Amino acid sequence: MPAVRAVLAGGQYVLGSNVAAFEQEMASLCGRRFGVGVNSGSDALLLALRALDIGPGDEVITTPFTYIAPAEAIHQVGARIVFADIHPRTFTLDPADVARRITPRTKAIIPVHLFGQAAPVVELVKLAGQRGIAVVEDCAQAIGATHQGRPVGSFGQMGCFSFYPTKNLGGCGDGGLVVTNDPSLDQKLRLLRVHGVQRRYYHLLHGYNSRLDELQAAILRVKLRHLADWNARRAALAARYSAALAHLPVQTPIVAEGNQHVFHVYAVLCAERDALQRYLQQRGVATIIYYPLPLHLQPVYAELGYRQGDLPVAERVAQQILPLPIYPELTEEQVDYVVAVISEFFGSGPVPPGSDRLPPAGP
Repeated sequence: MPAVRAVLAGGQYVLGSNVAAFEQEMASLCGRRFGVGVNSGSDALLLALRALDIGPGDEVITTPFTYIAPAEAIHQVGARIVFADIHPRTFTLDPADVARRITPRTKAIIPVHLFGQAAPVVELVKLAGQRGIAVVEDCAQAIGATHQGRPVGSFGQMGCFSFYPTKNLGGCGDGGLVVTNDPSLDQKLRLLRVHGVQRRYYHLLHGYNSRLDELQAAILRVKLRHLADWNARRAALAARYSAALAHLPVQTPIVAEGNQHVFHVYAVLCAERDALQRYLQQRGVATIIYYPLPLHLQPVYAELGYRQGDLPVAERVAQQILPLPIYPELTEEQVDYVVAVISEFFGSGPVPPGSDRLPPAGP
C-alpha cells in the first residue's frame, strides 16, 4: 500500500503528519474543532474522564449492555460505576432510568451508541446539562451514524472512537480518537496521551503512553474515504435481512426516530436464541453473542452490589439477542442463505444447497 510505504520510508512513526491530518479529518466528520488520536477506544474513554478531572468520590452513569470499556474507564479513574437500564429494542440507555440514578455525586454520563445506532443523546445532554453533568459519547460502534441530522460525537463534551480492526472503520491494529470543541480539553488530552509532557522531559501532570501511531493513521486515512459506502452497504444488507425475516418469530432491529443506523452489528431477538445459534453453527453460519452477561452481573463488578433483576431489560435482552453476520463484503446470496437456515429452524422452508461458511463480524 503506497500510504504504508511512504510512512516506512519517512521514518516518522509516532505522532507524525498522518496522525495530525487524520485527527482533523475525524474532527470534520464529527463537526468538531479538535481530534486527538490515542492508542485505543478504551484509552479514549479513560483519557476523556481524566480530562474532566473525574476521580474518587464521583459517580459516572453508563450502560450495562455493552463492551466493558466504559465501565473499565470509570473504575480506572477511581470513580463509582452506576449502571442504568436500556431501551428494550434499541438497546441503548433509557433516559428515564438514567434520571432516576443521578445523585449529587454524578459527574458524567457515558451513553454508548450501540451496534451502529445513536443513543437518545439529545435527551441525555439536556438531562445532564440541567445539572452540570458532562456527557462523554462512546462512538466506538457507530462511526458515521447520525442523530437528528448530526453525527455521533458532536453532542457531548467529548466523543470517543475506536479503530479496532472489526469496527466499521478499522485499522490494522488498535487505535482510538477523542473529538471535542473545547480547546482546554483538547490541550489536556494531548498532555495525557504523552506522559503529561508539554515539552520534552517537562511533565505537567500524570499521563499515559497512549498515542495513535503513524502507520495506523495512514491506513485509516485511506479507509476513511470509503466509510460512507461501506456504511451504506451495511444498511442495505440490514434491510434485506429485515424484509426476509419479517414473517419469522424473531424481532429484527428497529431504527429509532431521527437516527441513521450504520449497522456495525445486526442483531435479532429470539426466545430460542441458544438453539438457533447452534443450528446456524451446524450449517456453517458462525455467530457471537453480544453480550451474554450484562456488566452489572459480571464477577469483576460484584463489589458494586448489583443483583439479578436490578436491570431487567438488559438482563432479558442478553438472554435473547443473536447478532447475524454483517459486513460490507457479505453477498446477497449469503444473507439469503442465513435467512433460509433460520426459516428451516422454525419449520418454514428448506435450506438451498451450495452455501458458503460465514464468519461473524465482531465489535
